[in-house]
Amino acid sequence: MNHFRTHLCAICGEERSANQPRFLLAENTWEDKLTILQWNEQMASRAGIQVACGIDHVEELVIHWMTTGSLDYPFARTALGANGWRRATISGGRVDMSGACPIGELAVHRESLERVLAENPESLKVILDALLDALRQEIPMEAEPVLRRESERKEEEEEEKELCAVSTEPEF
Repeated sequence: MNHFRTHLCAICGEERSANQPRFLLAENTWEDKLTILQWNEQMASRAGIQVACGIDHVEELVIHWMTTGSLDYPFARTALGANGWRRATISGGRVDMSGACPIGELAVHRESLERVLAENPESLKVILDALLDALRQEIPMEAEPVLRRESERKEEEEEEKELCAVSTEPEF
């Protein structure tokens, strides 16, 4: 197994340095359960474990899992070609998570989730926000300035969008 490929992010294909936040994700397809784990070098190379190089990519993988029922994220991988950095997934069953330190876990009822996604997908934002808050608490203090800059940039972009938005209501 290629050591380097086991540490690549499932979304962007990049590897982070040791001092940057990384997370691991594992699914249990029998129980429709997704577990987010603290970074662990040995766990990262296990079959069925997906690597996310930051909170945004954890969020993207969680959304993908919620909508498709699978952690297998083929869209980014196909850009790198057939021999790209595709990670092995486990079909059915559980991933060996012995020695892992879980941060959070989501368990869903697939039929109900499909209905919620069809009727009111915004209602899942509360779940995602709680999960992302838990992940932010796991990030070491030295990584916070980078995250703060990213969140400040996003807030500025949203404020700019609001300022540029054209109001359809008459002014009095």
